[in-house]
Amino acid sequence: MTKNLEFVIRPLDQSDLDAALALQNKSYPAFLCEDAIAFASRMALPSNFCLAAFRSNRLIAYLIAHGSAARSPFPVGYVLNPDDAGHDVLFIHDLCVSAAGRGSGVGRQLIDRAFELAVAAGLPRAELIAVEGAAGYWKTLGFVEEQCSPALAAKVASYGADARWMARDIRAMP
Repeated sequence: MTKNLEFVIRPLDQSDLDAALALQNKSYPAFLCEDAIAFASRMALPSNFCLAAFRSNRLIAYLIAHGSAARSPFPVGYVLNPDDAGHDVLFIHDLCVSAAGRGSGVGRQLIDRAFELAVAAGLPRAELIAVEGAAGYWKTLGFVEEQCSPALAAKVASYGADARWMARDIRAMP
């Protein structure tokens, strides 16, 4: 558990599911929201790096991240099983910060903690699909847009017209 004057970061677990789903539903358009089964399947992976940030016992942000095969994102809503988790890269599936958490640095702290855990587990790289115009934010964290194969580009497009494939080495912090 990591403590900050403003919030506490700890692993996201099943007891946080309802609060995380409520935050997801307030933050994203319906086509990007996952049901409880798909959401929980990511938290249940053996190589999960899912984290939660709380202020006064209230969830203000969460991170859904897990080990993955490189350049192989799953569709929104896909229910993962333990065999789906690869061990090539850290895949950042979702970083969601509530209105109450914005501007506090909580998103960066969740990402930094996930990077530390992933590097300790032997993962050298992080990948993600930036949605809803968030590519600029991810660039501030050292991510860059990368070229996609046609198959990968089709997966990225399913996350919305503004979705971007991004990656970075996580062995060196920005």
